[in-house]
Amino acid sequence: MSNSRLVYSTEGGDRRTPPPPKRGAAAARRGPELPNDGIVRVFRDKGRRGGKVVTVVRGLPAADAAGVASDLKRHCGSGGAVKDGAVEIQGDHREKIAARLETQGYRVKLAGG
Repeated sequence: MSNSRLVYSTEGGDRRTPPPPKRGAAAARRGPELPNDGIVRVFRDKGRRGGKVVTVVRGLPAADAAGVASDLKRHCGSGGAVKDGAVEIQGDHREKIAARLETQGYRVKLAGG
């Protein structure tokens, strides 16, 4: 029989080849790797959110993320969250967030389009 293939063996167990690894949801959410140069990057994103736009802030120190997120949500008058070390604010508030972070002493760069 030429179309047969070994699926299970009593000596080696499961002989099927494992499926290729999928890019995990966490890796997709993190986005591209950013350099650790002390610059806070602010960009707009709408992927994986049903077309809704969010403003993402990356490059903040991990200890500051929750406090900065709370301040930015209040300043922009919208919701948001901290996910994987990045602050996500609902809506397109790039300029407003960049100005607020610069007044708090962060070096800010607008990234993306």
